[in-house]
Amino acid sequence: MSPGLRILCLNTGSSSLKFALYELGEHEVALATGAVEGIGDPDARLSLRKGTDTPAAEVTVEVPDGGAGIQTVLTALDAHQLPAPDAVGHRLVHGGPLYRAPVRVDARVLEALKALVPFAPLHLPAEIGGIEAIARRFPDLPQVVCFDTTFHRDMPDVAQHFPLPGALWDAGIRRYGFHGLSYEYVVHALGAASRGRVVIAHLGSGASMAAVRDGRSVETTMGLTPTGGLMMGTRPGDLDPGVLLHLLVNGQYDVEGLTRLVERESGLLGVSGLSADMRTLLAARDRDRNAARAVAMFCHRARREVGALAAVLGGLDSLVFTGGIGERSAVIREEICGGLEHLGVGLDLDANRAHAPIVSPRGAACVVRVVETNEDLMVARHTRAVLQGRAAGTNDRRRECKSA
Repeated sequence: MSPGLRILCLNTGSSSLKFALYELGEHEVALATGAVEGIGDPDARLSLRKGTDTPAAEVTVEVPDGGAGIQTVLTALDAHQLPAPDAVGHRLVHGGPLYRAPVRVDARVLEALKALVPFAPLHLPAEIGGIEAIARRFPDLPQVVCFDTTFHRDMPDVAQHFPLPGALWDAGIRRYGFHGLSYEYVVHALGAASRGRVVIAHLGSGASMAAVRDGRSVETTMGLTPTGGLMMGTRPGDLDPGVLLHLLVNGQYDVEGLTRLVERESGLLGVSGLSADMRTLLAARDRDRNAARAVAMFCHRARREVGALAAVLGGLDSLVFTGGIGERSAVIREEICGGLEHLGVGLDLDANRAHAPIVSPRGAACVVRVVETNEDLMVARHTRAVLQGRAAGTNDRRRECKSA
């Protein structure tokens, strides 16, 4: 049997690089997964796991910048005798107003991506750097970019507009939404269960929710950037814009300081003064009131958004938890669901603590699910689809939902 298409999936950040090598043929096989953490630090580390059953190997590496991180990954794949990729797929946080779907990279696309940097100045430069690093090493290797905004681009007009003058819409200032690759994967994994009125909660260090009707996004919590919506690890989520104006006008912060505040100093970390990691805060909350407040605020904001999104949908058939916190924290799921009984939400506590696929009682009006997301596999699927000149599987699933 001939091998399938081997696709290297890259998720490039300013201080970390996550990667996965997939072979897509008759089956979807993860050949390797891993990460380079602490790019630019003297104690940067590379972790690599072959397949899904072997333990990850970890080594200290010298990685001064993102380009070096790419080279480190490619060298490690070769050293572990993994096959060379046939193509590379990149997760990009923002497609701006230009891109509604994944696209193959060429010189024109690369220049267009650089023009989008003002929409995501903390993310896109590193992501574009990853594309350029691959091109330098393998100039003929096909590369595809997949956008976290794509899933939400067909939201209703009223969900995409901010209440601002029309000229700003023309300048691209609108609600894009993010975590789209995660939502796409979850919808595909749910299959027929994605029909009806579904709220998906992607809860991790970055957190958002989406209202999904018959597999399509109709509303989401994030807007122009990934800083809005839910409270997150270091980001505040939605703020009264007057707060930022007050801090700016009164000289307490300049633009650089505000950027640092809303990206790295707020959220769970800012409220607790202790950590952005939910596990740390849950362990400390019985003795640390700020840690307890941070956890309570996170759950309160999440619960509020479930209610708001259910109102958009006109009810709720399913609530889905995904992302690192959503998949692994039974306590957080329980505290978010508490108070949502009016929407038919309830938990089977034993199933919830066991992280079962369905954690609601049998016969519940709203089915509460836990789905492990896989953005890398979604990137691999999109990359293959673009190279083969067709739409990826999730879009097919949406058509099935629409016709059902």
